[in-house]
Amino acid sequence: MSNLTPREIVSELDKFIIGQSDAKRMVAIAMRNRWRRQQLPPELRDEIAPKNIIMMGPTGVGKTEIARRLAKLSGCPFFKVEATKFTEVGYVGRDVESMVRDLMEIGINLVRKEEMEKVKVKAEKHAEDALLDILLPSSKPKQPGMGFFNPAAPEEQPQEQPASDQSSTREKFRKMWREGKLDEREVELEVSVQGGGVEIMSMPGMEDMGMQVNDMIGKMFPNKKKMRKVNIREAYEILIQQESDKLIDMDNVAELARERVEQSGILFLDEIDKIAGNQEGGGSANISREGVQRDLLPVVEGCVVNTKYGMVKTDHILFISAGAFSYAKPSDLIPELQGRFPLRVELTSLDKDDFYRILTEPQNALTVQYKALLETENLSIDFSKEALEEVAFNAQKFNEETENIGARRLYTIMEKILSDLSFEAPDRSGDSIVIDKEYVQEQLQDVTEDRDLSRYIL
Repeated sequence: MSNLTPREIVSELDKFIIGQSDAKRMVAIAMRNRWRRQQLPPELRDEIAPKNIIMMGPTGVGKTEIARRLAKLSGCPFFKVEATKFTEVGYVGRDVESMVRDLMEIGINLVRKEEMEKVKVKAEKHAEDALLDILLPSSKPKQPGMGFFNPAAPEEQPQEQPASDQSSTREKFRKMWREGKLDEREVELEVSVQGGGVEIMSMPGMEDMGMQVNDMIGKMFPNKKKMRKVNIREAYEILIQQESDKLIDMDNVAELARERVEQSGILFLDEIDKIAGNQEGGGSANISREGVQRDLLPVVEGCVVNTKYGMVKTDHILFISAGAFSYAKPSDLIPELQGRFPLRVELTSLDKDDFYRILTEPQNALTVQYKALLETENLSIDFSKEALEEVAFNAQKFNEETENIGARRLYTIMEKILSDLSFEAPDRSGDSIVIDKEYVQEQLQDVTEDRDLSRYIL
């Protein structure tokens, strides 16, 4: 990601998202600015704050998808949260700092996965040796003071196998394991399970405190060991996990994750328009929304949040917010919060040409998904150009006549068109079907003719 130019970032986003070039350019510049900031001297680097973004546009036009794909592309710690979660309970709702704690957990998992990849080869070698120790207990080197002794019958003690024979047998088993001949054999393996403890039920709005208390109590009880009977392939995966945990320094992981979150974390605040005050809402509701906005202020501006991995500064976390703003405007947010989101971009509604491109161009297009799903039943389907144009035309028409839900309308229409084929697929194995314009019109005939019915089905 650090080597991608804004143009290349937009090009990568184009593979999955149709249109919305203004929004793509804005987030691409924001990501590149993070790289540029890292190239500056430390004294100037700390002075440059991220330029937070508000994306405005109707539902289903790609706001969330842009942020999600950007995070996947960049490999940055990314967390999406609905702003409405902070209004569900009481006056100020859920603790807004919880989203920073959640982002830190994601950062920990991200860095831990990277560190595990670094020690993978060594962990696999240790896991293989541990697996052979389980298969051939007698071949495991004895430590001083370790062993078995039965004083009642010393003459019955088994004779030790010569070292050369042990080594030969061990290598034979190693070869058989690597060739996959032992995969289904079952072995008993000792695994750790979380020690017992007291589960603390937290009050609504205090879930984070409850999780921290549970975590603290859990550490007071040591992990228990128990024997599990698993096949060798599964035992190998468990042993890799155990060996990786031994090789990874979790203190170092926490330090790296905190730095990654502070310098390149992205928090995506969806449905931010739902906490904006407007004239239609009641007085108490508006007061509650304003309380949430005021709680968001210090987190967005930059503060220190206490997590179980240490203190996390939010000064350089990038906040991207999104909302339809159909009943409220960005100016309905309190002025202080508006000032924390200096960049704004409006996403455009989709028309039939956009819908057709969505059905044909992205790597994960719906047509590709449905073809792959039905091919699992050995049923081959294909779409004619006219059929997809008819789907796009109907998607635009239903969005205009009922509720505009953007590209999500394509899901309902495609499911309606292919519902019969999906149901009959196991019975039609080996068939090859071309879906044409007439087939689409036939499947949608009842809902296109009955406007009331289309409101419920499409």
